[in-house]
Amino acid sequence: IANNALVDLPAPINISSWWNFGSLLGLCLIIQILTGLFLAMHYTADINLAFYSVNHIYRDVNYGWLLRTLHANGASFFFICIYLHVGRGIYYGSYKFTPTWLIGVIILFLVMGTAFMGYVLPWGQMSFWGATVITNLLSAIPYLGMDLVQWLWGGFAVDNATLTRFFTFHFILPFIVLAMTMIHLLFLHQTGSNNPIGLNSNIDKIPFHPYFTFKDIVGFIVMIFILISLVLI
Repeated sequence: IANNALVDLPAPINISSWWNFGSLLGLCLIIQILTGLFLAMHYTADINLAFYSVNHIYRDVNYGWLLRTLHANGASFFFICIYLHVGRGIYYGSYKFTPTWLIGVIILFLVMGTAFMGYVLPWGQMSFWGATVITNLLSAIPYLGMDLVQWLWGGFAVDNATLTRFFTFHFILPFIVLAMTMIHLLFLHQTGSNNPIGLNSNIDKIPFHPYFTFKDIVGFIVMIFILISLVLI
């Protein structure tokens, strides 16, 4: 399976650096999951302790400052890559591969939900009011709105139940995103990658390895260098 997906996979000879963002998103996801797992070991999902647990990670945990800064900036890099990835898909007509595109759209919304819930977890003023404002948007739904909001809160205001469930979903959703990414790749490998001229390129394809693996590795090195530089400044 790995050979067919990463080594001998026929890829269009003319795909440019704009096609690097898919693999960069995979790297971002791995970074986010790994740093998130270590952060979760020290985080406490309680409204009285959440802020102090984040402070504890930053000040007392060995390299906790590095983990948290990587995780926070990694999320920004994730969205930079995902918007460029979607933009490339729109510009070059990748949306014509409907199943791959639809799975990608679902992944985008899941990632947005995950990021929003992660934003709430430090439980500062911005976290609390961000959660209050965004969840209150559901109250605009006729008839059901307020009931939905209270159901989401787990009470009559953003409180401990809200933080606990947001932490739970923030932990679970990335693994669902990972599974959806596998399905996304499965559909992509059935149809093959699109290419800049948008024409069928079956007569002019080359194996993914070594040509595009090296290109992806260069992309990885550049992104990790920028991310680490930003984290250490």
